[in-house]
Amino acid sequence: MSAHALRDRTTGSAFVERLSEQHRSALGEEPSEGERRSWGNSLPALAEVLCDAGLGEVEVLIEYRLPFSSLRADAVLAGSHPETGRPSYVIVELKQWSEARLVPEAGDLCLVKGMGNNSTLHPVAQVRRYCDYLQDFTNVLNDEQDGVGGVAYLHNASDRDIDELFNLPDAKAQLFTSTTRGELIRYLQTRLSSLDGALEADALEDSPVAPSRQLMRAAADEILYGGKFLLMDEQQVAASLVKRAVAISRRSDQKEVIVVSGGPGSGKSLIALHLMSYLGRSGRNVVHATGSKSFTTTLRHVVGEKNERISKLFRYFFDFTKVQRNELDALICDEAHRIRDRSGKQGTPAGHRNERSQVEELIDAARVPVFLLDEHQVVRPGEMGSVDTIDEAAGKRGCIVRHVNLNDQFRSGGSRAYEHWVLRLLGLESGGPVPWQPEENFRLLVADTPQEMEDFLRSQHDAGYTARMTAGFCWRWSEPRKNGSLVDDVVIGDWRRPWNLKSERPVGGAPASSLWATESAGFGQIGCIYTAQGFEYAWNGTIFGPDLVWRGNGWRAFKAGCKDGSVKGAAPDDFERLTRNRYKVLLTRGLVGTILYSTDAETQAMLRTLVPDRTTEGT
Repeated sequence: MSAHALRDRTTGSAFVERLSEQHRSALGEEPSEGERRSWGNSLPALAEVLCDAGLGEVEVLIEYRLPFSSLRADAVLAGSHPETGRPSYVIVELKQWSEARLVPEAGDLCLVKGMGNNSTLHPVAQVRRYCDYLQDFTNVLNDEQDGVGGVAYLHNASDRDIDELFNLPDAKAQLFTSTTRGELIRYLQTRLSSLDGALEADALEDSPVAPSRQLMRAAADEILYGGKFLLMDEQQVAASLVKRAVAISRRSDQKEVIVVSGGPGSGKSLIALHLMSYLGRSGRNVVHATGSKSFTTTLRHVVGEKNERISKLFRYFFDFTKVQRNELDALICDEAHRIRDRSGKQGTPAGHRNERSQVEELIDAARVPVFLLDEHQVVRPGEMGSVDTIDEAAGKRGCIVRHVNLNDQFRSGGSRAYEHWVLRLLGLESGGPVPWQPEENFRLLVADTPQEMEDFLRSQHDAGYTARMTAGFCWRWSEPRKNGSLVDDVVIGDWRRPWNLKSERPVGGAPASSLWATESAGFGQIGCIYTAQGFEYAWNGTIFGPDLVWRGNGWRAFKAGCKDGSVKGAAPDDFERLTRNRYKVLLTRGLVGTILYSTDAETQAMLRTLVPDRTTEGT
């Protein structure tokens, strides 16, 4: 809508209610009171500035979603440049802050009055990243070197209330307060003409977007050359907190532990790789560790192709039993939900067991231990990585613990609405399953047969998208035949397909187990929880097996339908929890879309009632 229309519509409560309804539709959740207050207070302030600047015909795109992301800019102003006539855009972040100051020794983090000790990203750093991101991923802006500018407008603050924040100058983003409202007007007049901006707004919204970078393909360049991943909002907050803690760690008597929580696609591994690159280049002693063989092996593979020595920096959680205290400057514990109780093997005699828990070993090993985790991805008995577990261990050692939650801020690719839908579907959030509301940026389909699922995914694979099929561990997993051919273990009626390989040696054209998700030859084999966890691809197909079925009005987990010996011995409640978590992981691998199918007729019927679209309706 135009700035004039925005000013007219923000005069009553109905405007906030309309935005709230759009928020519920897009994200599947209620907006917070803070968001509602922001819409009611900040958007009218922006509309008044634009109209006072003579820019009433400029288009205002509210809560603009950045490509391949769940991040939304408060507003994007669309119009033409007053001198060149070219399309010109201004990203606006609106803050209701009254007072704020910088976090000591972290120039891009702020402490805001009323928000406690929680650090937040400097608004100039935030809006500058939005500008770079939009330019990087929007084709219409590829050739527009000066096509995007940024503004952070703190309309409730005066200059003296936030004076420290002016210490972060930036050529692409500007900071304004109520004191400098007139300067904001003059700045906007240098970026936008008074002409109608509807065409420019349509061009931006209709522009093709570039595909997001695949994590594993870019990992080697990130570690070796740096700067390939652009961290946004809370991702950057997490990285800056770690950098600050490392910078002061050698002169501080108190250790800091950084805990970063986030669901699939929230950028945890991007943060890990960025920190590995930055701290390594800064001469710091840093090591990356996970509990995932597939994830660590893949990282070693892609990085080792460029530099074999660097691949040795990627370790496992059990590698730190004999590391000296604070031997490392930083230890980046990715996939920290995979942490186990003890590092020793099962059956180790009592006298030879390590007295410390695995999380205590990891905390002791570095001056700044960093844990990145998703508590809903605990999928094996004995895994105990949780925020509470880490907090308790850190507290016993007198550490300061700082938390960053990515869940409410960022979903890199895919859909936050879909992730909430999955949590409701599987009973991992209260409220029960709900019908899927189709959205523009993510597709959810139900296949009537596994062959239909495979045919659809193959069409996407042939079109250049990454695509994989996964299934619950409900069929035996055989070794390849002596002639190198794979056994078609996954059998559903007349349809038969093999699992991915168990081994790290390619066989019969199939890639090694840990490379199934990233090598194109992985298409055609069915992935399981052990090879899918930690990876993402554009299109994901998931087969529900007989280990988790819908009966009446709820899920039931059956050990008889499970072929994974590692979980069959779990207590019934633990087995059901782990099984739901496993399907949650399998269902949230897709960035563009997901296809569902169940071998159980009642479960399949339930899925059909929730998801309107079918694979047979075309691509």
